[in-house]
Amino acid sequence: MSTTPQNTDNQEIDLSQISKKIGSFFENISSSIFRGFLFFKRNIIWVGILFLLGVGIGLYLDKTTKVYDNEIIVNPNFGAVDYLYAKIDLISSKINDNDTVFLKEVVGIKEPKKLKKIAITPITDVYKFINNSDKNFEFVKLLAEDGDIKKIVNENLTSKNYPFHLISFTTDKETSSEKTVEPLLNFLNNSDYFKKIQKEYVNNVKVKMVENDSIISQINGLLNAFSSTTNGSQKSDKLVYYNENSQLNEVIKTKDALVNEQGAHRIEMINLDKIIKDNSITLNIKNTKAVNGKMKLVLPLLFIFIFILIGYFKSYYKHQMAKLKS
Repeated sequence: MSTTPQNTDNQEIDLSQISKKIGSFFENISSSIFRGFLFFKRNIIWVGILFLLGVGIGLYLDKTTKVYDNEIIVNPNFGAVDYLYAKIDLISSKINDNDTVFLKEVVGIKEPKKLKKIAITPITDVYKFINNSDKNFEFVKLLAEDGDIKKIVNENLTSKNYPFHLISFTTDKETSSEKTVEPLLNFLNNSDYFKKIQKEYVNNVKVKMVENDSIISQINGLLNAFSSTTNGSQKSDKLVYYNENSQLNEVIKTKDALVNEQGAHRIEMINLDKIIKDNSITLNIKNTKAVNGKMKLVLPLLFIFIFILIGYFKSYYKHQMAKLKS
């Protein structure tokens, strides 16, 4: 019978203690805010000087230190994807090692000190990847059965087989095609092995186009002869089998396929003049990521923050010394 009043008293004591702690917590916050106000009031001149100094230095740095992003969209031909990635990785390692001699003498970049970073990434285009080959479609379909399709299309095994890739590099000043892009592309296209592959590949395409033109010419001759016979001329024994519409349709379909193939080959020949074909070049995109171009805002806040830390450390030091002396 006596346990209930005791529990009630304990609960009241606990609630009272909790209420006091909450009140003390908010009181400490209020005191801290007031002390901070007093600190700024006492040091308003120093805070103003640091703010103006930070703005001035920040404006100077924003004006003199600029970072630019540059992009080249390329199409590696003749199975040169791994070769391309290896070359870009080599250049990246030389930039990290600050090997300006290699960048200037071997790669040919006119102002190697300006080049700060380079990387290559595939341009995800799964639809073009699938349309290029039925085997590619079956490959993606097979992989999708065992995993997440989004992960599959972006993984290294698949992405390196996309036709287009993005070479991005960063410079600390504006650059030009003559100073950076052309030397870089010349370096990437300087491969004796792939030059031999390119020569044979182009010859094969040319031979194929000549043969296709010959077949199209023969089909045109047959169609012209058939047209003549159907317009009242005497039929030849050799053309009797064309009386069937299905056979004539097959001939027309064959011609149509060959004409489309010839068109594809002509477009293909445009892209085969280089091992690493550049399709688009974009230079000198001003980089405003992170603190780039924002130093006039960052430095004043940084200086004031450091000043506050120093003031807090001095106060803490005095407080501890006073405790030791007492």
